[in-house]
Amino acid sequence: MRIRPNRRSGPKNFPSQAFDVFNVAFMVFLAFVTFYPFYFIAVTSLSDGKAVMAGQVSLFPVKFTLASYGLVLRDPNILRSYLNTLLYTTLGTIINLGMTLLCAYPLSRPGLEGKKWIMGFIVFTMFFSGGMIPTFLVVNSLKMVNTIWAMVIPGALSTYNMIVTRSFFQSLPEALHESAEIDGAGEMKILTRIFLPLSMPIIATMTLFYAVGHWNSYMNALLYLNDKKYYPIQSILRNMVVQGQMGSATMDAGGGSDFLAIDTTIKYAVIMVATLPIMLVYPFVQRYFVKGVMIGSIKG
Repeated sequence: MRIRPNRRSGPKNFPSQAFDVFNVAFMVFLAFVTFYPFYFIAVTSLSDGKAVMAGQVSLFPVKFTLASYGLVLRDPNILRSYLNTLLYTTLGTIINLGMTLLCAYPLSRPGLEGKKWIMGFIVFTMFFSGGMIPTFLVVNSLKMVNTIWAMVIPGALSTYNMIVTRSFFQSLPEALHESAEIDGAGEMKILTRIFLPLSMPIIATMTLFYAVGHWNSYMNALLYLNDKKYYPIQSILRNMVVQGQMGSATMDAGGGSDFLAIDTTIKYAVIMVATLPIMLVYPFVQRYFVKGVMIGSIKG
C-alpha cells in the first residue's frame, strides 16, 4: 500500500506565501491606522502649544512639556467630574452585574414556568422602546433628575448582555445543578457557590462592557443633569471640544495667541486623561473577553 506524502507539511507555494505577506502587511497597516490618532493626541498633549498651532507636531513631541496636564489636574471642575465618572462607573457596573446575573440565571433554568413569554417581553425591548421623551418623563416622575441615580438606574439592564449571560449559564453542565439540589442547596446558594465561580469569563466580559459604557457615557448627563457638580468627565470633554467651554484653570492661563495654543493642547490632555484608565484596565480582562463571548454564544 502506497502512502501519499502530506503536501500540507511541505513548503508553501507562492500564492499561499503571497497571501501571508499581504495579510501581515494589511494587519500592520490596520493597526497603524487605528493606533496613530491616539498616538497623535498623546504627542500633541505633550508638546508646546505654539508648536501645535504652527503644525510642527507629527511623530514626536515638540518642546516637551507637561503644562497642559498641570492645568487639567488643577482645574476643580475636571477633578470633580473625574471623581463623578469613577463613582458612576463603579456603582453602575455593580448594579448592572447584579441585575444581569439575577435575571439571566432564572431564565437559564429549564423548569421556569412562562420562560418563553418572559423572554419574549425582554427581547421585545431590543427592537422597540418608549423613546427619549417618555423615558425622561419616567425618570423625572421618580425624582431622579439631577441625581446620581439618573446615571445608573435607567440603563441598569442590557438585554443583549443578559441574553449572552443566560446562554453562558445554559452551557454549564446540568449535572452540577442536579447534584447541588440533591445535597439540599437552594437556587441562591447554587448561583453563588457553584455557577458564579465557574462564570468568571462571562462576568469579566460583562464588567468590561458595562464599565466602558458608563465611562464613555455623556447622553444621560445631557438629558438628566442640570447641575455641573454632577457632570461626568465625558460631559466636560464634550463641552470643551464641541462648545469650546474651557475650565477655570485654563481661563486663568492667559489670553490672545497663548490662550489659543493652550486651548488646543488642553483638549488633547483631557482626552488622554479620560481615556487612559479604560486602556490600562483592558489588558487585564482581555484574556476573558473572547472566551466569555464565545462560550456565551453557543446556545441561544
